[in-house]
Amino acid sequence: MTSEWLAAAWWAGDWRPWLTDHGSLTRRLQRLCPGFRIQRLKQGMATPHRDESLPLGLLPGRLAVVREVLLKDVDTPLVFAHSVIPTAGLEGPWASLAGLGNRPLGAALFSNPRIARHALEYKRVDRRHPLYRGAAAHLAEPPRFLWARRSLFSLETHPILVTEVFLPATLELR
Repeated sequence: MTSEWLAAAWWAGDWRPWLTDHGSLTRRLQRLCPGFRIQRLKQGMATPHRDESLPLGLLPGRLAVVREVLLKDVDTPLVFAHSVIPTAGLEGPWASLAGLGNRPLGAALFSNPRIARHALEYKRVDRRHPLYRGAAAHLAEPPRFLWARRSLFSLETHPILVTEVFLPATLELR
C-alpha cells in the first residue's frame, strides 16, 4: 500500500458511513455510547509521521505537539485518535489546546465557528504504518488492516491534523 491518502472512501464497505461522516465523531460516539470516555495516551513534542509534515506545512523532521487518545465505551476501545499541532499554533490561536487532558479535542474544534475543516482523506493502514501500530497495541487480536480518516482544521491560518483510526468494535455500534 502506498503512503498516499485518498479523497474518496467508496471502497470501504461497512466502514464507509463512519469514515465519511462530516460531523463530530466525539458527539456521535457520545450519543451511541452511554459509557463514552476518553483515555489520553500521550501528549508532547514529537516528530510527526512521514505523511503528516506536508499537509501541515512542516519541514520533515520538525517537531510538533502530538496527542494520542483512545475513544472508548467504558473499557472497549473504539477509535485511536492522533492529532498533530505545529508549535506555532500553540503560541497563537491553539494555545488553549495545550491543557486538554482527557477532554475531547473534537468538542473544541466543532464549537468554534471560526475553525474551518478541510476535506476528509482516507487510508487503509496495516502493520507497516505507525498509526496501525499505535492503534493495534490496544487490541487483543488486531485485524490485518484498519481504516483511518484524517482532516486538517485551521484557525487563523494555523493548522491541526486530526487522524482517527477506527477499531473493530465501532462496527458493532448502532
